[in-house]
Amino acid sequence: MSRTPNYEFQEWWNKQREKNHLSLLDDAKLDHSHSAPPFTALDVDPSSAAEDADTDADRSFKKERSRSARQLSWVCLLKFQQLAASLGWLSSGLLFLVRTANRRIADSASFRGDSSRLYRAIRVFLIVVIVLLGFELVAYFKGWHFSPPDPSDVLGMLGVVYAAWLDARASYLAPPLQSLANLCTVLFIVQSVDRVVLILGCFWIKFRRLKPVASVDYDGAGQSVEDFPMVLVQIPMCNEREVYQQSIGAVCILDWPKERMLVQVLDDSDEVDIQQLIKAEVHKWQQRGVRIIYRHRLIRTGYKAGNLKSAMNCDYVKDYEFVAIFDADFQPTPDFLKKTVPYFKGKDDLALVQARWAFVNKDENLLTRLQNINLSFHFEVEQQVNGIFINFFGFNGTAGVWRIKALEESGGWLERTTVEDMDIAVRAHLCGWKFIFLNDVKCLCELPETYEAYKKQQHRWHSGPMQLFRLCFLDVLRSKVSWAKKVNLIFLFFLLRKLILPFYSFTLFCIILPLTMFLPEAELPAWVVCYIPGIMSILSVLPAPRSFPFIVPYLLFENTMSVTKFNAMISGLFRFGSSYEWVVTKKLGRSSETDLVAFEKEAEPLMRSTSLHRSSSDSGIEELSKLELSKKTGKTKRNRLFRKELYLAFILLTASVRSLLSAQGIHFYFLLFQGISFLVVGLDLIGEQVS
Repeated sequence: MSRTPNYEFQEWWNKQREKNHLSLLDDAKLDHSHSAPPFTALDVDPSSAAEDADTDADRSFKKERSRSARQLSWVCLLKFQQLAASLGWLSSGLLFLVRTANRRIADSASFRGDSSRLYRAIRVFLIVVIVLLGFELVAYFKGWHFSPPDPSDVLGMLGVVYAAWLDARASYLAPPLQSLANLCTVLFIVQSVDRVVLILGCFWIKFRRLKPVASVDYDGAGQSVEDFPMVLVQIPMCNEREVYQQSIGAVCILDWPKERMLVQVLDDSDEVDIQQLIKAEVHKWQQRGVRIIYRHRLIRTGYKAGNLKSAMNCDYVKDYEFVAIFDADFQPTPDFLKKTVPYFKGKDDLALVQARWAFVNKDENLLTRLQNINLSFHFEVEQQVNGIFINFFGFNGTAGVWRIKALEESGGWLERTTVEDMDIAVRAHLCGWKFIFLNDVKCLCELPETYEAYKKQQHRWHSGPMQLFRLCFLDVLRSKVSWAKKVNLIFLFFLLRKLILPFYSFTLFCIILPLTMFLPEAELPAWVVCYIPGIMSILSVLPAPRSFPFIVPYLLFENTMSVTKFNAMISGLFRFGSSYEWVVTKKLGRSSETDLVAFEKEAEPLMRSTSLHRSSSDSGIEELSKLELSKKTGKTKRNRLFRKELYLAFILLTASVRSLLSAQGIHFYFLLFQGISFLVVGLDLIGEQVS
């Protein structure tokens, strides 16, 4: 097949040839106009020819040189413009940071006192490192860093003191610090190995496509209503002004025979207006034919455990086989029960089916993105691996279905800790019951968007396990389960993941690392400071691949949260007063307005089947207005300062200055960025900002 001719190239070639021909004709006419003879004799002087060639070369060189200088000036102007823009951006950011800090420091309510033992210890530690830094700066400018003073020489008082300090830190202070650093390094390696094993287990599950299999399908045709088991659905809540409508609405439209399901709204609110709103919402769904009841305790003891325990004591509970629990901010899909309850069929030793959480606001701000990384690893790796291989994991307190018989045989809900979900899971495991985790069944919920709410949540989540470990340690040893399960429960579940992790992360990166800058005789290798934490961060982000750009912020933020987790762990282990404090995690109801419209649409067929008509007070518009009014009447929100985080920021930044004097590259950068991370968190700049 012949090639298609290129007419554009041919046209260009003809134009160029014609242009060259005309140029030759013009040159010929010019030669004839001067009447030059056809032949001309010319004597060429070699020296003059060389001079002309040099002149032409110099002229072309100067031309190129002027052109290069012009280009260089433009490049310099461009670089200067970029530098000026960067400096302007940094200066505006610094100015914003200073103004925000000044405004929040001036707000007396945001800088409330902290009387905890850890806070007082951190404050003393800050004073010590500032004094040591001043001492080291004086020694540096006197040149003693390069040639330490000899006590035998005649020196001033300062030199004698510095020489004595060098001897004391080398002989008495550095050895115990090095021993503690070695201990924390070993714990760090052990915990890293545990995380790698969990990741490998998750890869094996993906490779072999291991997952629980249900023995019955309730979506099939030809099933009568009696084939569906009786299910009790509980929604415990307390002052949930922002989210009560979406949780009640989502539960009431569950795809399950209405005569085989009962919804309990367990309201522990102490605000009368919220109680009235929740009662009105329950009454609205009752009019639509949903079997739903409202319960309010007069004696509110035991927090959530007491609320659930009181509800399970009702006489009608004996008629039900399973109980599904949803916190107030959770929104199960309509087919949630059809995806979870079938796994109980034919498995009489199965106590719990746990679903995975999904988050409606995971991209709201940096704080929610970092939480999404942490919780994605928890569900995708920890819960799934433990569920597949050992049939045990900690109950998450919500988005799960329990066999009521298992709850009763395990002792029911107890009020002895703030982690009643983990408590009942451990006791059921010791009684021989098994758990299943469903990674592909997700239940929407909301992440805390403010650092204050997240910090209180993490304090409860890390103090409660230590309370439980103290209470059930002997019960584990006396139980009839195998020794392998006892070792897993004591060493892995409690000690390694609940006690050792917050201990070494805070001690190693917030105490030992800054001290090694002032006691250089004790060393912390670079692979402990940088390489292993970086690898562990990469592994932690694998379940949430879209979060890879946040690897470095995630690493720094996890170290920043270690102070809260360490404080909670110590308070729970030694029974300090704050360990029994229960604070309801603040929700903002990000999806309430859109979900209300969806619930209205879902409820329309239900209303037509029951031949009930809504009154004007039940319209979606009025419900939306009531929600907006309730939001406006809430308490005024404000950002605040966190003193422990701020003092630790100053400690780490002070240590980074000391490491700069010793030219320790990796340690300097780690301390610098970790100090900035503590500063950002201490100024409450990581979560929702309230103007």
